[in-house]
Amino acid sequence: MSAPFVPSLALPSELLERIRGRAAQVDRDNVFPEQDLADLADAGYLRILLPADRGGSGATLEQASAAQQHLATAAPATALAVNMHLVWTAVARILHERGDDALDLVFEGAAAGEVFAFGVSEAGNDAVMFDSRTSADPVDDGYAFTGTKIFTSLAPVWTLLGVHGRDDSDPDRPTIVFGFVRRDDRVVTRDDWDTLGMRGSQSRTTELHGAHAPAERIVRVIDMADIPDGLQFAIFAAFELLVASVYTGIARRAIELAAEAVSARVNSATGASRGEDPVVRDRIGDMSIAYDGIAIELRALARDVDEQVDHGAAWFPLLSGMKDRATATAQRIVDDALALAGGGSFRSASELARLARDVRAGVFHPTSPRAARQSAAGAWLDA
Repeated sequence: MSAPFVPSLALPSELLERIRGRAAQVDRDNVFPEQDLADLADAGYLRILLPADRGGSGATLEQASAAQQHLATAAPATALAVNMHLVWTAVARILHERGDDALDLVFEGAAAGEVFAFGVSEAGNDAVMFDSRTSADPVDDGYAFTGTKIFTSLAPVWTLLGVHGRDDSDPDRPTIVFGFVRRDDRVVTRDDWDTLGMRGSQSRTTELHGAHAPAERIVRVIDMADIPDGLQFAIFAAFELLVASVYTGIARRAIELAAEAVSARVNSATGASRGEDPVVRDRIGDMSIAYDGIAIELRALARDVDEQVDHGAAWFPLLSGMKDRATATAQRIVDDALALAGGGSFRSASELARLARDVRAGVFHPTSPRAARQSAAGAWLDA
């Protein structure tokens, strides 16, 4: 086993720079960043959320969020892909700390080198994990899942895919089933990832044709009448906060690039740096204030999950609002950075141009902006 990754607010600079140096080529070639994943695995990064006695670093969700923000400043697509493995390890950690060992198999798998992916999103399923268009049919040993999952990040490399489906075998008591499947001929990964941005995540479509999850890898069967379950809360919290972390990292990098660009440009009439222009400084200041808001809120909510703060029913609008605010704010900051950096940022080889494409994926992750607003409105109107 490789040495544990020691979590902090910064990844090792040499590792970060190697990953940064590959990002443009990965995007250009529309391939999965296999070397990034290998380097991160060797550094123990895929185990940061595992408890120390389970082969990990014992990082908190707050620390993992900070690390993901830092990774996203170098390669957003790599960070987004790794996110989906970290989501499952975070879910296992959240449940374990609350006395629920249902996902301890994730600790064991991650410590042994398994790569977990997230197979929950489905086209047209606005309820996401609270319902499913995938069927989960009881079989002699576990369940067989049949359906189509979209945006399966880590598609070329995962070894265990966390999926959910609906069991309607008892029409009076439908249930939602969560389990993990391995690759075999009942799992088809389409080679269909050719997108505007986040190309390195290789978040391809996955077809399940009776994919088998044996009983030991069925982690929850939830009566539809008992939704939301603790597992669903843990998934929601980990997913929303870690996705928000990636886009918060993009926002930070955009400000860094904008500041570098304006500081390097000189006003031909006065000889002064554009960084001294009050209008430019005002715009950089506005971007910074917006960034600070999402970074501070993200840190606070992740810490609340770690410390098991009881927000009750407010948890879901808080978490969906965080993801929506982070992705929308990051897009605005990147757009402002493009305008400040000037025409050079419009070239396809520009890092800012790549960030401008990557950041637009934010709106497609659950929870959607509309669903986040509906959830927030419910807290005020449906009490």
